[in-house]
Amino acid sequence: MSIKAENIKYVYSEGTPFRTLALDDVNLSIEQGDFIGIIGHTGSGKSTLIQLFNGLEMSTEGKILVDDIVVGQDKKKLRNIRQMVGLVFQYPEYQLFEETVAKDVAFGPMNLKLNQEEIDKRTKEALELVGFNYDRIKDVSPFDLSGGQKRRVAIAGVLAMKPKYLILDEPTAGLDPAGRNEIFEQIKKLHKISNVTVILVSHSMEDIAKLVNKVVVLYKGKVHMQGTPKEIYAQSEELVRIGLGIPQIAELANELRKRGFNIKSDVITVDEAKEEILKEIRRRKNV
Repeated sequence: MSIKAENIKYVYSEGTPFRTLALDDVNLSIEQGDFIGIIGHTGSGKSTLIQLFNGLEMSTEGKILVDDIVVGQDKKKLRNIRQMVGLVFQYPEYQLFEETVAKDVAFGPMNLKLNQEEIDKRTKEALELVGFNYDRIKDVSPFDLSGGQKRRVAIAGVLAMKPKYLILDEPTAGLDPAGRNEIFEQIKKLHKISNVTVILVSHSMEDIAKLVNKVVVLYKGKVHMQGTPKEIYAQSEELVRIGLGIPQIAELANELRKRGFNIKSDVITVDEAKEEILKEIRRRKNV
């Protein structure tokens, strides 16, 4: 089971002076259970690509396959694909509108014409998956919640549709540090305890380094690199060349190595840097 992009090309405003090639011969495979980060500058093609994954947009050339179903080939199957591929846009809390949290999360399942028992079950499960106590939160107005809590309710609304693939487009945009940590902790927990495949779109090298097991770098509409975070961030000069850079903690580790510290070259998180620095301090004490 997977999402595959095969020779994807996407052109905006074809046949006009404003023609723009947004995606150019993109090939990509996202396997069931993956936690993938897609990174790149504004205009690199990230948002276009994820909208192709659930049929909100259709490619100009090539094809997207979701569990071997070609997206857009059969219009009747688009509804099923959009249930399988849940997409959470930036600032999803702006779409909250019901008088209680439970009613907002239940809106999607209600539109699937499910019975009330199943709707209630999905609503409860989804809210608990994003870290809420259902009985405490269900009757609260979503407009009385913090920014991070609203964002989690919006994500729960997508999870209640039971997607196999969950796409999060800059899920912490506009949140304060506490809200960012809150969201990322719940996303990590969600991926660990459920079988949902997570596709995280972000421009933050730090966030990607801490969370995902595979990174896809888009540059000028092409897949420029892909691999594990350590494999990608080891190519620091190339990342800097295309304007992305590397996590600040990796920059610190590089600087310490230049100053003679014996620190591994694949350090990309704070915990890894802490461990390496403590090892080096102990080593120097014993010299």
